Amino acid sequence: MTDTALVYTPIYLGHDTGQNPENAQRLIALMAHLDREGLLAGRRIFEPDPAPFEALAAVHDPALIERVLEAADSGGRWLDGDTFVSPGSYEAAAYASGGALLAVDAALDDDPQRIFVLSRPPGHHATPDRAMGFCLFNHVAVAAQHALDHHGLERVAILDWDVHHGNGTQDIFYESGRVLYASVHQSPLYPGTGRREETGAGAGAGSTINVPLPPGADAGVYLGVFDGEILPRVREFRPRLLLISAGFDAHRDDPLALQRLTEDGFAALTRRVHDLARACCDGRLVLILEGGYHPAALARSVAAALRALDGA
Repeated sequence: MTDTALVYTPIYLGHDTGQNPENAQRLIALMAHLDREGLLAGRRIFEPDPAPFEALAAVHDPALIERVLEAADSGGRWLDGDTFVSPGSYEAAAYASGGALLAVDAALDDDPQRIFVLSRPPGHHATPDRAMGFCLFNHVAVAAQHALDHHGLERVAILDWDVHHGNGTQDIFYESGRVLYASVHQSPLYPGTGRREETGAGAGAGSTINVPLPPGADAGVYLGVFDGEILPRVREFRPRLLLISAGFDAHRDDPLALQRLTEDGFAALTRRVHDLARACCDGRLVLILEGGYHPAALARSVAAALRALDGA
């Protein structure tokens, strides 16, 4: 049995977005590829419960949660030009946040220490009061707040390598000194946030790190940023849990961006955060799937990341 567990449920497929790039085929292709590659055999796969209302409300305005629920119950509708709610979307999003909660609980109980949540819809664009950018609820933020509130952690770090800036995660923790948020993302690109001078405010001054990269950046550029900027700051922060907003849309084949990473690049990033977690968090590492809109490239990249976590 491997030491890296997965969180997955077919309920995630019930978020029906039609021809939107963020659609169920992403996870269908991913799970089929992991099975073909033998990466599911002998691996613990946890099925989550839905996040309770109060866990979502710890980072979101209750009016947002109710708006998503009402949209699903009324048969579905667009919340904005990118973000659709179908009849199954509230359940899928609640189970995605629930998967993040399960992963945090397991990691902090050391059973196991490394967990990858293979969920959808993604979450890092969801702000306290707005669903946007394919995201309904912010799962990594729900997870971080749960670790602070229910496990008594003093510090949690979130690293976001999705090609788009996680504006929602930044907004939620911008004035918190207990959560370090670090993002490496393409700029210019949706949603247009994530400038270097966005570094936090109040008690959170200095706890937000943004490294915007121009189009065409490859693994060498990303690893240079991690080694030279991100990882030293995280070590200095001394978190007790490391959460990764693991988007794979910086892949060279992805249709929504212009970066040049490959599966090998994502494996190298994963080894970096694995080693970082061992050095500063007793190995406690949770990865939560964000973007990645070329299903085959996403599947290959997640497989490479899993092999890196397994020590292959």
